[in-house]
Amino acid sequence: MKTNKEYAQALKQAETNMKDIEERGDSAIGEDALAFMDSILSPEEIAESNLRVSLIGELIKARQEKGISQKKLEELSGVKQPIIARMEKGTTSPQIETVLKVLLPLGKTLAIVPLKHE
Repeated sequence: MKTNKEYAQALKQAETNMKDIEERGDSAIGEDALAFMDSILSPEEIAESNLRVSLIGELIKARQEKGISQKKLEELSGVKQPIIARMEKGTTSPQIETVLKVLLPLGKTLAIVPLKHE
């Protein structure tokens, strides 16, 4: 998936498909929409999605730990509150510069680290 919007659309379609399957009593493709998504997404797409979710989760956690509202974070970072809200909801794919601006007042930054190989 190239964008969060495409991912959200695919997830919505998968949920619709799963609802249809459940109504027909057929469970041939899995128990839930996430299992279905895993079956149609490439490992790279899954990894990208997981990374995005982890990054945004850490951003939200850092903001909440500091007791900073999205509006206050706007004042500190220069990034508009609606953009911060969309980032936190996962409905946008922010540029790295935007993420860095938001992380700075939270006392955080991005780092490049080696991947763990299983």
